[in-house]
Amino acid sequence: MRASRLMSILLLLQSRERTTARDLAAHLDVSERTVYRDIQALSAAGIPVYGEAGHEGGYRLVDGYRTRLTGLTPAEADSLFLTGLPAVAADLGLGQAAEHARLKLAAALPLDLSERAARLRDRFHLDAVAWYQAADPIPHLTEVAAAVWHQRRAHMRYVRWESPHEVSRTIEPHGLVSKGGQWYLVARRDEQFRTYRISRLRDVHVLDESFDRATGFDLAAYWQTYLNDFDARRHQTHAVLRLSPTGLHRLPYLAEPAVVHAAHESATPEPDGWTRVTIPVETDDQAVRDILRLGPDAEVLAPVALRARIADTLTAMARRYDGGGSPAARTPAPRNSARQE
Repeated sequence: MRASRLMSILLLLQSRERTTARDLAAHLDVSERTVYRDIQALSAAGIPVYGEAGHEGGYRLVDGYRTRLTGLTPAEADSLFLTGLPAVAADLGLGQAAEHARLKLAAALPLDLSERAARLRDRFHLDAVAWYQAADPIPHLTEVAAAVWHQRRAHMRYVRWESPHEVSRTIEPHGLVSKGGQWYLVARRDEQFRTYRISRLRDVHVLDESFDRATGFDLAAYWQTYLNDFDARRHQTHAVLRLSPTGLHRLPYLAEPAVVHAAHESATPEPDGWTRVTIPVETDDQAVRDILRLGPDAEVLAPVALRARIADTLTAMARRYDGGGSPAARTPAPRNSARQE
């Protein structure tokens, strides 16, 4: 156990310019006293670890010291190649560099582990874009990524849902997130963090102005909080539905996870075999579109206004299809007419 921890400390020191005992202890889930003992053990083993006191102090390795990639287990070697996301690297303009890094890593591994990694790469592929959707256009992603990496302010024109739809913003880019084939920028503006969809950028100009990243900013934690808040903001009300057995079965294929989860949590069987559920609703317009996807396998019970909207929509559709809604429906097609392109 300790040998594994010592290797972890060594690799952490190698990957960072400087780090404190507190940071190491938090990362390894041990006490700072344990870290001090481990640092002493590394020094006694000949590892050039230096400690510097003061506010900007911490532990670091002597410049130029590197440890080799040895001691990898087969599972660890496999996992290294599973972390490779060629599509993401290509989006960021790093496709060729990522491939070169993969080749160098493969060359550094023992032959048996290299062959395992190659088999894994040939047998697993990640396609992050959902069915029936296309990836967003991302013409400005490379510029945004450069601003994130070099901590440069950027000026952009952005199209949003609210009015005015096109706005100009000067931002401090902190991170990029790829979700479901779509890229999002997390940036600070007016001391607040905001999220922008890359495909809605009209243009981006990276400025010659650097900025300091927010202390302790955690991109993954921010993104999870953003997702939770996003669902809470847009689901302002609820609707009560009755679903047939078929409707309940089809729901996971037609509705988003938050709706499916709420439906199963609130499911109440009824004597006729249908199930009463309560689901979150964003707006009446969106609810009408989503509920109609279930066809005759769903019935809205409440709110009354939403039930009336569904009824009005179905009435209008029935008029459209009863033969009196369009001139084409009232005009019989000529027989033996020639096929036209």
